[in-house]
Amino acid sequence: MRIRVAAAAELPLLQDIERAAGEAFRPLGMGEIADDEPLPLDVLESYRCAGRAWVAVDEGDRPVAYLLTDTVDGAAHIEQVSVHPDAARRGVGRALIEHLAAAAREQGLAALTLTTFDQVPWNAPYYARLGFRRLDEGDPALTEGLRAISQAEAAHGLAAWPRVCMRREVPAPV
Repeated sequence: MRIRVAAAAELPLLQDIERAAGEAFRPLGMGEIADDEPLPLDVLESYRCAGRAWVAVDEGDRPVAYLLTDTVDGAAHIEQVSVHPDAARRGVGRALIEHLAAAAREQGLAALTLTTFDQVPWNAPYYARLGFRRLDEGDPALTEGLRAISQAEAAHGLAAWPRVCMRREVPAPV
């Protein structure tokens, strides 16, 4: 599995990947999530231009998954990670996250953070297996930036299902 920065011509494919991955929410009674439109092309382009949109590609160099990242309060924040169902359960999402962890380490960032659905098996439980921990109210690692992201997500309607902020420390370079 090769990971690289997304190309401009691939951005519509990223939207397709997110739509396809979103369908897994429908059987859980989360049709609104499945129907939520992916980020617009101009937003994806801003991530791409900043070098913060990575794709995992198949043997034909076609994206099968992608990750978008921001820097929030000294941590590499996973804005979005989506894997096409045809490539699921093969370690593709894990590879993207490990790629981000290596980049964060090089940049001197202390951690990876994300917000996710608490009770969806391929969300919070999956990230916990990858070394992320839940950030409960009162945890000093629950920063103002993460709180702002959670509030924006709630305003977008995501709080209809339990959500959680999570963090994974990034070891300093040796």
